[in-house]
Amino acid sequence: MGADESPGGEASVEPNKLRGDHFLDRRYWLGPLVIVGLIAVVVTALTIGSSVTDSLLPAMRKSQPVNFLREDIVKARTISPLRGRIVAIAESQLGYRTSPPTTYCNKFSAYWDSGLNNCGSANLNEEWCADFAAWVWQRAGVKVVYRYRHGDLNSSAVSFYEWGVAHRSWHPIGSGYRPRPGDVAVYGLNVAALFASHDAIVINYSPGRRGPDAVNGDGNRTGFSVVELARHEYRADLHGQNAGLISGYVSPV
Repeated sequence: MGADESPGGEASVEPNKLRGDHFLDRRYWLGPLVIVGLIAVVVTALTIGSSVTDSLLPAMRKSQPVNFLREDIVKARTISPLRGRIVAIAESQLGYRTSPPTTYCNKFSAYWDSGLNNCGSANLNEEWCADFAAWVWQRAGVKVVYRYRHGDLNSSAVSFYEWGVAHRSWHPIGSGYRPRPGDVAVYGLNVAALFASHDAIVINYSPGRRGPDAVNGDGNRTGFSVVELARHEYRADLHGQNAGLISGYVSPV
């Protein structure tokens, strides 16, 4: 019987050698396994992050500055949860367009059951900047009564001015008020004629600027009748003579 043979004729293995071989095997497969695990964690995190972005801003156009938009939401939330919700909901609709194109057929007026029923779909047809702003406020938690009475909100842009006066939250330009995220900016106001040309949701404001950063329903800068973002918007997001200057702000209550 040789020195390395067992009584049964089989080769014996030294215990220390066995443990060393297993250690070497474990070392060589453990490294790649850890790397694979780390890759899986990173991919999962990226997937979750993408899902959060998609759920928060599902209709955002690819060209919008996403980082700036997130900052707008964070800043608004530091003021109040309500204002944070208003900004997030308004920005979630960026890129929305009317259907059919080159009409005013839109889902926001349809939500309020306001407008002409000639779109060939569930949409209703009317100019809709105020319908959009009222929809955002209502979805965020502002108590909105939509009807055609003084002091209530409706499809008329001037209705936000009337609502602000009725709720003591109207702030005209020149009053010293600094606009806050979640306010509605009113443009081209003519109190005597009870008319305003446009409404937009304020998402941010920088001191010294002529106007706020705002999300516009029924905007016309990047297309016909879309939801779009304008920075430092001191003039209404409209074409033609009705593109009035900013007149004041209405705060949600």
